[in-house]
Amino acid sequence: MSAPTAALRRRAPVRPARVLLHVFLAVTALAWLAPLLWAVFSALRPYSETSAKGYVSWPDKLGLDNFTHAYQQSDMTHYFVNTLVIAVPAVLLTLFLSSCVAFYVSRFDFRVNLALLLVFTAGNLLPQQVVITPLYRMYLLTDLPGITASGKLYDSALGLVLIHVAFQSGFCAFVLSNYMRSLPHELTEAALVDGASVWRLYWQITLPLCKPAMAALATLLSIWIYNDFFWALVLISTGENMPITSALNNLSGQYFTDPNLVAAGALLTAIPTLIVYFALQRQFVSGLTLGSNKG
Repeated sequence: MSAPTAALRRRAPVRPARVLLHVFLAVTALAWLAPLLWAVFSALRPYSETSAKGYVSWPDKLGLDNFTHAYQQSDMTHYFVNTLVIAVPAVLLTLFLSSCVAFYVSRFDFRVNLALLLVFTAGNLLPQQVVITPLYRMYLLTDLPGITASGKLYDSALGLVLIHVAFQSGFCAFVLSNYMRSLPHELTEAALVDGASVWRLYWQITLPLCKPAMAALATLLSIWIYNDFFWALVLISTGENMPITSALNNLSGQYFTDPNLVAAGALLTAIPTLIVYFALQRQFVSGLTLGSNKG
């Protein structure tokens, strides 16, 4: 009897609890995927067939016509550019400012470093709806002639960039500060002994070691800011200045809305977030797990 055969015979039988666990996980995965699969199914069917046979019916024809019409009708290219103008600066500014705060509170010891970190983190505890009224009035009263097209902070891409930076910096500073605390303090001490400035210590020594955490946060920030609808709905009044999430409004008519067309448009808007995730997937996973076994 060979060794592999003996090992298979000695293998413990499958326990019922393990079978139930796998069944539960499979059912949960299908429950999460069901809305997405239904949206894909609806987007591939023409509305004339859906209205005639009902949504729960076997399709006679599947095609990509809804995707083509959704892209053209919503002027999606224009709104993609609007979203990039908002998301890219917001992500870069958030990572830069939060890394500066995290570096200061984690690599230097002073009395109020924990309180300073708590102040930045506390902003994430406030619901957006709580501050929207005073924030809306402040945006209306802030004049920026020659800087924004509207002449105010309201109805401008700059306003959305600033509010995203303000609301996301606390979470990023909290995550990066914990990550930087796991780095050896001997690196800081050796650099200071060699005469390195604080900026060089931050930019050339500490920040390169935080690439996994920065990549993970960049992935999360890109998805969160890209999918934002609330701030754009409240702080933008001109339709042409809206981000991509608001482009779906162009697919709704005054008296009739084609749900299959809206489903196709929603799937098209989700493509960039999938590209960002798959492009940074390895860095994202390593950033979440690296340092988990450090004391």
